[in-house]
Amino acid sequence: MENVHLAAEDEDDLYSGYNDYNPAFDSEELDTDVAFQQAVRTSHGRRPPMTAKFPGTAIGGRPIGTSFGSRMPVGSSMGRPTTGAVQDGAARPMTAVRAAGYSSMTRGSTFDPLGQSRGPAPPLEAKNEDTPEEKIKILEKKVNDLIEESCLAQGNGDLQLALEKAKEAGRKERALVRQREQTGTAEHITLDLTYSVLFNLANQYANNDMYTEALNTYQVIVKNKMFNNAGRLKVNMANIYFKQKNYPKAIKFYRMALDQISNVHTEMRIKIMQNIGVAFIRMGQYSDAITSFEHIMSESPNIKTGFNLILCYYAIGDRERMKKSFQKLICVPLGVDEEDKYIPPNDDPHANLLIEAIKNDQLHQMERERKALAEKYIMTSAKLIAPAIESTFAAGFDWCVDMVKGSQYVELANDLEINKAITYLRQKEFNQAVETLKTFEKKDSRVKSAAATNLSFLYFLEKDFDQAERYADLAMNADRYNPAALINKGNTVFVKQDYEKSAEFYKEALRNDSSCTEALYNLGLTYKRLGRLEEALDCFLKLHAILRNSAQVMYQLAKLYEMLEDPHQAIEWLMQLISVTPTDPWVLAKLGELYDNEGDKSQAFQYYYESFRYFPSNINVIEWLGAYYIDTQFCEKAIQYFERATLIQPHNVVWQLMVASCYRRSGNYQKALETYKDIHRKFPDNIECLRFLVRLCTDMGLKEVQDYATKLKKVEKMKEIREQRVKSGRESSARSRREGSASSDSGQSSHGASAKGERLSAKLRTLPSSNEPYEASTQREIDASYVDPLGPQMERPKTAAKKRTEEDDFADEELGEDLLPE
Repeated sequence: MENVHLAAEDEDDLYSGYNDYNPAFDSEELDTDVAFQQAVRTSHGRRPPMTAKFPGTAIGGRPIGTSFGSRMPVGSSMGRPTTGAVQDGAARPMTAVRAAGYSSMTRGSTFDPLGQSRGPAPPLEAKNEDTPEEKIKILEKKVNDLIEESCLAQGNGDLQLALEKAKEAGRKERALVRQREQTGTAEHITLDLTYSVLFNLANQYANNDMYTEALNTYQVIVKNKMFNNAGRLKVNMANIYFKQKNYPKAIKFYRMALDQISNVHTEMRIKIMQNIGVAFIRMGQYSDAITSFEHIMSESPNIKTGFNLILCYYAIGDRERMKKSFQKLICVPLGVDEEDKYIPPNDDPHANLLIEAIKNDQLHQMERERKALAEKYIMTSAKLIAPAIESTFAAGFDWCVDMVKGSQYVELANDLEINKAITYLRQKEFNQAVETLKTFEKKDSRVKSAAATNLSFLYFLEKDFDQAERYADLAMNADRYNPAALINKGNTVFVKQDYEKSAEFYKEALRNDSSCTEALYNLGLTYKRLGRLEEALDCFLKLHAILRNSAQVMYQLAKLYEMLEDPHQAIEWLMQLISVTPTDPWVLAKLGELYDNEGDKSQAFQYYYESFRYFPSNINVIEWLGAYYIDTQFCEKAIQYFERATLIQPHNVVWQLMVASCYRRSGNYQKALETYKDIHRKFPDNIECLRFLVRLCTDMGLKEVQDYATKLKKVEKMKEIREQRVKSGRESSARSRREGSASSDSGQSSHGASAKGERLSAKLRTLPSSNEPYEASTQREIDASYVDPLGPQMERPKTAAKKRTEEDDFADEELGEDLLPE
């Protein structure tokens, strides 16, 4: 096996050449060979062979015999001996009919057709890398490798590594030039390599936002006259100036590049002119931009240029040219094949396989993206110019719809009609919007489903739940797989408190569209109403993974953790929530409540104070802050909070009594007396006020004490009579029960506010009675019980309006899916 040589993959075929032979030995054509036949007939073929040219054969010194006897051999027409000549008494094989090496008559060697007995080939002679030429070649290869590595790093997104490789390639290339100059081969310097190094370096500088270095490098290339077509790089320089917002210089370089590009390169010239137009728009020079865009639309129209031209005419307010530009826009050819070619025929299986293969290939995806982009520009243009081209926006929309119906975008006409309804909604003309949407009831199923979905959405917001349910059913019948219709149907069931059934509709919407966030949100609310808190928590955690910065989702998560008696997690989610909405007073108040429940008064005060700073009208926050200052013996600071509560609820005597109490506790008896007198003028039947007036006048030795004492006895007697009446009529009259509650120990008369407005929280400090010393009031904890103002809004399900996607052409983007019903 040591002589067995295995062929490598890159080696030539070992058996090649064995079937090749000299055509002179082709015996099958001898009959038609004129020269051979002539030689046979004449003495030319009987000449003896030239033995001097074939030493070592059996020819020299004796006659040549053949294997057929001792006849004189017949030479070939070329003068060579016949192949049947005898060598050492043995006949040679007829090589014209047998392959060499396969004859059993061969002497002197064994059967070895592959030449394996010779052993492996000798190793290649090593190159001498010490020569200057070899060093230069190695250095050139290293420079090319560095350029390639730089480009690959850029493709992988590692811009810093790409720049480092580009710089190293530049250093190696300069070393290469110096080495060629030293060896006297400067005339062999490769300009293409130098150009590649500089261009890649400038490109990497630009990618890393090192614009000054990039411009300097581009300038080196442009100024070198030995580089062919280097002037085109002025486009790159202009792009850098555009990024730096140096628009005049960008336009200058764009025009310089335009001068150096021949008219043959039409596409490049069009793109440069489009950049010039965009730069003029950024500078506010719409007339110059229009000149560039009009030239492009006349030479090689495209969708983006047509859209920009409409924007320019809209900016200068030219109605007629807006119309003409819109007509040009909808006439731009897309170069997209018809969708009918992707419909497979039933009778041709090979065609079916082909169409199935190309139905979703990259070319078809590119066609769909181009068509979607064109539709987006046309819809945006129509919505923009419709209110401007006619006296009313409705007439403008009608004109746009007529134009679109006569173009290749006829399916967009229905979209424009729906956007017309949305514009009515923006202008608060709900009846017109409803009428516009109702015109779609007799259209095809997809349009009908979109219009019915929006109608259901509108009626749900107006709390007309019967109509909302009717149109939701209509939308579902037209398109059962419409997730927005399923959500609206689930909402109508939700408001009827049939939560199990509404959850089924939300689940079906999620099965049809797993990314439908409204369905997931409403499903979480439904589970919350059903008391399945863990499942609700799972829904909102999934939703948080989709909507990272949604304040509503974070609030629901905090609320659920609070309901699950995990206040630490609730606080954590509320902290994340205030990082998104740092000025929300309700969230800050909720954090204060949770910290207060945990016993951390300092943190609770911080968040309650921040909540009061952003919204100083929340009675619960004002109550807590006032009570906090009373607890900490800073009654003077508590006065300002209770005075603000008095301004918010002027008919609630409790806040005014608390102000007077704070003055009394702080030792300012004169101010307390004046406050009590003012309260008595507003609420003459308030017993607590009269009691404190009697005490203060007695201690201060004032003459009014007898008058206040008489009034106090009279009011107390009236109170006893009223209580007896309330007690006797409690079982027969609900109103008497409410009046009895209103005339309880709080001393509030009919001039005061309602019982709900007058009550403080259960832990509110009670006012001292008239026979208690001023400083003897026990310090009880005051707790401002939090009433979540976000609760009713957050608990309502989200409605779904039909929105435009690439798969569904009918939408109303303005009816946002995150709107909540009123």
